[in-house]
Amino acid sequence: MRKPNDITLKEGIGKLLNVYKLKGKFDETTIIALWPELMGVAIGNRTTQIYIFQKKLFVRIESSVIKNELMMVRTGIIEKLNERAGSEVIIEIVFL
Repeated sequence: MRKPNDITLKEGIGKLLNVYKLKGKFDETTIIALWPELMGVAIGNRTTQIYIFQKKLFVRIESSVIKNELMMVRTGIIEKLNERAGSEVIIEIVFL
């Protein structure tokens, strides 16, 4: 039987992240971890470096052909990543 002040584990962790101001960093880490899954095996294998700084996602890709193709669909990638994270974490992608 639940008591009226009981909360779920998900709600508790969410409150903890908000209180300690870790939610933004947690969302950034989630996006970096999801990059190979969302972009596929071919792009994931050719990605050598990925990091986030000031809401910009920096991605270093070995293949110039793939880099050019990703630049054309940049806005779609941003939408997909933010949708998966559940909030606006990324506002721009820079391909290195």
